[in-house]
Amino acid sequence: MAEEPVTHEQENVEELEKNVAEEKDKASSYLASLQRSEADFRNYKKRIEQEKQEALTWTNAELIKSLLPVVDDMERAISMMDPAVAVKESSWGEGFKIIQRNMQDILRAHGCSEIECIGKPFDPNLHEAVGYEDGEEGMIISEHRKGYTMKNKVLRASQVTVGKG
Repeated sequence: MAEEPVTHEQENVEELEKNVAEEKDKASSYLASLQRSEADFRNYKKRIEQEKQEALTWTNAELIKSLLPVVDDMERAISMMDPAVAVKESSWGEGFKIIQRNMQDILRAHGCSEIECIGKPFDPNLHEAVGYEDGEEGMIISEHRKGYTMKNKVLRASQVTVGKG
């Protein structure tokens, strides 16, 4: 039996099938590339949104840091009120207390909280030692200025007196 000679038509069909296979491969490659680009773009949008939120948060943090001395002054003013005035519940004394509560509420609403320190071990990441006194070694005895954190970052360290044993 003799082999049939390959006709011109068969060569064209084989060449077309080969071209179709190559084009399918290219299309698959283009589709995969497009899908990767879409995923990259979605990730980029998420990252930009997250960075924008962080920038806003830390811009707020700078504003809050600049308000902390006012909060301190308000607390000092209330603590220095004449006890007789505080007992009478004078309108201006009560007004100071309302302002102080409102300021604390605003700080909390923005994720800002006071650093608890009295009776706790000294932590240089949270506290600034301004003095040493007799007391349990390494423990905080008193607080001179309140410290604050915001979203687990220190805005201002507490100024404290530490026990020296």
